Amino acid sequence: MLDIRLIRDKPDDVKASLSTVGVSAGEIDEVLRLDERRRSLIAEVEQLRNERGAASKRIGKMSAEEREPLVLEMRGIGDRIADLEKALVTAEAEFESAMLLLPNIPHPDVPVGPDESANAVIREVGEERQFDFEPLPHWELGERLGIIDFERGVKVSGSRFYVLRSQGARLQRALINWMLDLHVGEHGYSEVYPPAMVRQECLVGTGNLPKFGDNLYRDVDEDFWWVPTAEVPVTNLYRDEIFEPDQLPLYHVAYSPCFRREKMSAGRDVRGIKRGHQFDKVEMVKFVRPETSDAELLRLLDDAEDVCRRLGLRHRVVQMCTGDLSFVAAMKYDVEVWAPGCGEWLEVSSCSNFRDFQARRARIRYRSEPRAKPELVHTLNGSGLALPRVLIAILETFQLADGRVQVPEPLRPYMGGANAID
Repeated sequence: MLDIRLIRDKPDDVKASLSTVGVSAGEIDEVLRLDERRRSLIAEVEQLRNERGAASKRIGKMSAEEREPLVLEMRGIGDRIADLEKALVTAEAEFESAMLLLPNIPHPDVPVGPDESANAVIREVGEERQFDFEPLPHWELGERLGIIDFERGVKVSGSRFYVLRSQGARLQRALINWMLDLHVGEHGYSEVYPPAMVRQECLVGTGNLPKFGDNLYRDVDEDFWWVPTAEVPVTNLYRDEIFEPDQLPLYHVAYSPCFRREKMSAGRDVRGIKRGHQFDKVEMVKFVRPETSDAELLRLLDDAEDVCRRLGLRHRVVQMCTGDLSFVAAMKYDVEVWAPGCGEWLEVSSCSNFRDFQARRARIRYRSEPRAKPELVHTLNGSGLALPRVLIAILETFQLADGRVQVPEPLRPYMGGANAID
């Protein structure tokens, strides 16, 4: 959520910044109108309460005859206050709703552009593997090796579901365990295992609600929502809390299943395991001081890239332009791996600096020094990495001419020493 004081004090600057992410000037004007209405009602209620309080003191010193007209007048003021308080509840709700629908302001260093066509490739790492045979897409490899079962996934749960079998299931588990160990042992993160269901307020806190409610799964009988990413429960571990000076920076890494209503496009997106309603992900989340968050984003990005480097996967880093930023991000980099069988780049991590946008919604603060006034923290997150696309890249990159798939060296201890999947 944005700071309303910033919108009041610098409306033209806010309009200019948010215009680059598709917000019209009229939407900002509407927020200001609702804010003015809310503040006007608050002022009127406070004024009438003060009048009633002052009158009550006078009434106590009056005779019965003197106080009667004043009592009647105060009853009228009481009725007016009750009416205004009802109007204020509505005005507060309308203002809150409008504020929650405003996206984050882009970082000044984010390139301006209308859509993904203006994204900037920052770097490519690794050489494209040269095959002396025609590389297969993962859906063919998976079926031939008996490690991906599409038919029974559909049988159990419907379209866009699949079953990993045997060494396929073990490879996914090996990736999760290895990535967690890497981030904890070498990158300085503390592991948590959060719930996969959260309350509505958690999704409001991270910016998923109310904007993206249609993309989420929920239990209609309880206030439970299935998480689209571990970022949601991990960030909300500290909702309504204040960090002391020695607690920051705080880095967490978490594995979780993730659930999203994927809107499938026609063509290659419907093939294989690239998109599904359920997938696994290892997520990195940071809570940091504001003055360090830009540097922390670059470190977060390097932690995500390190997974690709160690696995030997060709990858690239893409900086999102304003038109392709997420709703909550002030700055975002994507890490994409090359899948030679599919012949496309697959996003496996989005590393974002949200600045104080989430912290204001979730009321997460810190003290810069003991007993100092609490300030909002900056939050960041990035996948480290997301499955099953890493699985796709491994199967397609390390496939062999005889139909086997070579196991990347870091994963072999997690695969019982196996060098290949056959």
